[in-house]
Amino acid sequence: MTGAISSSASPQHGLTDRLARWARGFSGKSDEPEAEMEQRPRTGGAANREVNRRRQLYADIGDFLFAHDLDLTPVNFSVALDYLTGANIGVEKAIRAVMMERGKITNGWIESLAAEQRADEVTPESLATMLDKVEENLSQFTGLMHESRNSAKDYGAALQEQAKDLVAGRDNEPVLARLVGLTRSMVEKTRQVESQLRENQKQTQALKSSLESARRAAEHDHLTGLPNRRAFEAVLREELVQAQAGQEALSVAFCDIDHFKNINDAHGHDTGDRVLKFVAGLLAKISNDRCHVARHGGEEFVMLFRGKTAAETCEAVDGVREDLANRSLVNRTNGERMERVSFSAGVANVLAYEDPRAALKAADRALYLAKEHGRNRVYLAAETD
Repeated sequence: MTGAISSSASPQHGLTDRLARWARGFSGKSDEPEAEMEQRPRTGGAANREVNRRRQLYADIGDFLFAHDLDLTPVNFSVALDYLTGANIGVEKAIRAVMMERGKITNGWIESLAAEQRADEVTPESLATMLDKVEENLSQFTGLMHESRNSAKDYGAALQEQAKDLVAGRDNEPVLARLVGLTRSMVEKTRQVESQLRENQKQTQALKSSLESARRAAEHDHLTGLPNRRAFEAVLREELVQAQAGQEALSVAFCDIDHFKNINDAHGHDTGDRVLKFVAGLLAKISNDRCHVARHGGEEFVMLFRGKTAAETCEAVDGVREDLANRSLVNRTNGERMERVSFSAGVANVLAYEDPRAALKAADRALYLAKEHGRNRVYLAAETD
């Protein structure tokens, strides 16, 4: 990634120049005319505060990029923005975890993070291919309908002509022969159209299946089979509306497997994947139409409970935590008994906060407090947090 956008031939060169100009502005240097730098908004205090807020945000992003010796690329800038503003909890949590472990992030790590963020998305290429198939099927169907309509029209005109001959009292035998021939021709044409329509229907069904697979891929985690973060955010919006309408409680919990990196290091990533699936299965056992479980990313899961208070949610999650902690797991590869596997969790009352994002951040903070105080425990976020 280093130096990937330094060439002027890059399509992102213009944005890189802008980032560089912002960076020079943060350091007190500028290649802009002094008159332009002296411009100030002429509106009231609110506009000035907004300008100052944005200027400070640009400065913070620049400081972040330079502190970690990161390239001035759109991807790095976007990740820094998400981290500093809290706009993407997944990014914020991932960066915080790496900084706690290593103290610094790298260009390569950000590339991996960006790729993981897009892993569950339907790619533009696959979507374009499916849309091309839709267009092709529609075109074929339209052509078949047009052809069938013309055939029926021609057949009707020919029958009308033969009927005139019959009414005129002409020799009936040749007319009947021609009618038989016309009917046979129309029947054959109809069979051809029906065959083509059946083939078109098969293709449409296959396309529908592909679209459904793409939708599932975009909303489910391929490893655990649970819904992913994208699907969970949609469920959260729906459940919030229902909870508010029915005046029901709504609580959210973040669960993070303790020392998961140690599991991967000691037993390998295949065993780590099996642990993830095992924990996902335990959490999924308590899910229903009022309890939703999703993989939020990495070794973290998120749960949403409608109809349960935050305290009741703590009890439910703690029951799963205790079940997991009391199990003795074995490495299937070599038969060795593994160290105890556990998770920590943080719970928050969604309705106690201004918006769901604030509740998620509160649950996340409670989770990290649980980690800091010894792990293998469930903490409830203070509603004044």
